[in-house]
Amino acid sequence: MHNASQNAKCGCSIRVVGKSLGDVKITMIGAGAANVAILRLILAAGADTARTLMVDTSGILGPDRTDFAAEDPRARLCRVTNAERRRGGVAEALSGVDVAIALSKPGPDTLAPEWLKGMNDHAILFACANPISEIWPWEAKEAGVRVVATGRCDFANQVNNSLGFPGIFRGVLDVRARTISNEMAIAAASEIARCAEEKELHEEYIVPTMDEWDVFPREAVATAMKAQDQGLARVQKSPEALHEEARATIQAAHKMMKTMMNSGPFAPMPE
Repeated sequence: MHNASQNAKCGCSIRVVGKSLGDVKITMIGAGAANVAILRLILAAGADTARTLMVDTSGILGPDRTDFAAEDPRARLCRVTNAERRRGGVAEALSGVDVAIALSKPGPDTLAPEWLKGMNDHAILFACANPISEIWPWEAKEAGVRVVATGRCDFANQVNNSLGFPGIFRGVLDVRARTISNEMAIAAASEIARCAEEKELHEEYIVPTMDEWDVFPREAVATAMKAQDQGLARVQKSPEALHEEARATIQAAHKMMKTMMNSGPFAPMPE
């Protein structure tokens, strides 16, 4: 569910810089399972396939790439993305794009500042490698990137699986959904984005933090309601019942974890 968190961040960050999802050019750095799934969701949410491209260690994906098996989803991406038919590596893939989402080799020197300087004005970068992002956030900012997100809790705009897992799976379990569809993940991402928008969106706050646990019950309701709408739920419940149930369950778990961390086998949480 890392993908839902990314999708939420993508939408909010684009609004912060005054652009729209259908118009931006997006580069995915890294062609592993995470980025392939994230791109699938971003396209389902309204991004323009022709304006997206992906780059791996062998270069930019395009029709000239024949190193993927026919059933590999990256083979299809070679055919439908990269309408400009770009070739080259990461530097060429970043030139003139608005958004870059990197899930590749941990840095901090995986992405060079000079490559980021080739991006469009008001650029957005998600540098998500752990434990060290592909480039330090301050270096990306110095290179001209306006909004930077990473996978770390000690920097602003953290992308973390935990922002998606509790809410999405709570919703799935509460209606006994048969699967998790793209639409369910997008509904969860949209609710995460709404939670952030209800506060003040800005460059250093494009998504709720892990401490804002009220987002999880809302995410659960959005997921469960979409499952019901799509006929994927084995149990039917109202939004009110779903929220009450999810809130009680998640709040109890949240309190138990705090108790364990403050007085149990874990070290106390730092102030």
